[in-house]
Amino acid sequence: GPSVDWSDCTKRMLMLGGSILDGANLADADLSGTDLAGSSLKGANLSKASVVRTSLAKSDLTDADFDKVEGYRSDFPGVKATGTSFVAAELQRSDFSGADLRTADFTKAELGRAVFDLATFENTHFAMANLSRAQFHKASFAGVVDFTDAFLFLTRIEGADLTQAKGLTQEQIALACGDASTKLPQGLTAPNSWPCSDE
Repeated sequence: GPSVDWSDCTKRMLMLGGSILDGANLADADLSGTDLAGSSLKGANLSKASVVRTSLAKSDLTDADFDKVEGYRSDFPGVKATGTSFVAAELQRSDFSGADLRTADFTKAELGRAVFDLATFENTHFAMANLSRAQFHKASFAGVVDFTDAFLFLTRIEGADLTQAKGLTQEQIALACGDASTKLPQGLTAPNSWPCSDE
């Protein structure tokens, strides 16, 4: 229930969908493989938790703390993660399709091959994040998004409107994969390598 203290606990492979865990302390907990789909974890502390292959689909993660989580192949589709912190999180191959990620913070996060298709971004931070081969197909960049020093090797930004993006450089764009419909900030131009070939 709300405010439960499961810090350092092992809660692997459980069926906990629809749980109300607002304000819960799940720091350092092992939630690997657990189904938490459709749950409410508003303001919960999951710092340094293990959420490998955990399902949080369509959960409310507003203002939750996912700093330094280990979350390889985790499911976050359709989550509400406004104000949520994922600083230095390990989230390779995780799925954030259709997620509301306005004001979320992914600074220094490992997001290689993560999927952000149809997600919504506004005042979202990806500074120093690894976004290599991440996908942003049909994502909505409704406001400023910070890409300062982010690694964009083969990041799929075809069709993305990045006109309000902050911190983007020509060198980053040259590594990424866009196309003729990608909109870039003033002063940046599409490289001759676009569009990238499909893998």
